[in-house]
Amino acid sequence: MGRKRAGKDQGEQAASSTEQRRPREGTWETDTGTVRLERDPYSADAWIVFVNGVPSSHVDLDHPERLDFEYMRWMAAILAQRWPSPERLRVLHLGGAGCSMARWVHVTHPDARQVVVELDAKLTVLAREWFRLPAAPLLRVRAGDAGQVLPTLTAQTRDVIIRDVFAGSLTPVELTTAEYHAEAKRVLAPDGVYLLNVGDAPDLAHLRAEAAALRTVFAHVAAVADPAMLKGRRRGNVVVAASDAPLPLGAGLTRRLLTDALPASVWDEAELTRFLR
Repeated sequence: MGRKRAGKDQGEQAASSTEQRRPREGTWETDTGTVRLERDPYSADAWIVFVNGVPSSHVDLDHPERLDFEYMRWMAAILAQRWPSPERLRVLHLGGAGCSMARWVHVTHPDARQVVVELDAKLTVLAREWFRLPAAPLLRVRAGDAGQVLPTLTAQTRDVIIRDVFAGSLTPVELTTAEYHAEAKRVLAPDGVYLLNVGDAPDLAHLRAEAAALRTVFAHVAAVADPAMLKGRRRGNVVVAASDAPLPLGAGLTRRLLTDALPASVWDEAELTRFLR
């Protein structure tokens, strides 16, 4: 989650002078409210991070490749199909919390260079203290407002942008516009991939608006979610992928999604077109 500009790399600077400490259950005051840690009862050393009461990350210290939140697994599936071999990816995370996706990228692409933009400066400090995050330059954690930071970045300097920013249960509206998505396109390499976590109700109104805006900017747009969500039967998360290069929507992705703990379906460009009509 990232929405207020603060000093560059505050979390990284503060953590460098703070002794690494083990996570423990409890609640801590942060710049935007509170962060609460709860132990995952089914894992030896895994933790659920609640930001202002909302479950925002699951971190398994022994297994960074494990992603407990289904939408993160769906994002990982897309990235694994697009880049099946370890590469020195340049990844920008808009919204960080416990940095679960950044830890996954590091273990699957050890030479990747990543930047996490997180609104809450105190939370960035705690995440570095608790969760064994890779050191700079492999992973830089920057306290800042995702809406303000993205337009300042140099064009074509990222292979992947992941937007996972929420205020409560919704993404701030200024991060959902065609203008903001155009900034993401500007910062991406020509074959880069933009992944968005869209929280939605059964009417799928937010998915409809985001997909329509993205299609005015990117050549290729697709959506991934479990079938009940796409049929409007429940509230949940939809992953939207956008790129100017063809997206990896073939049999490999379908197989990986269908064998997930929460099987998911893909709406390709044709299905999205029907949905938007």
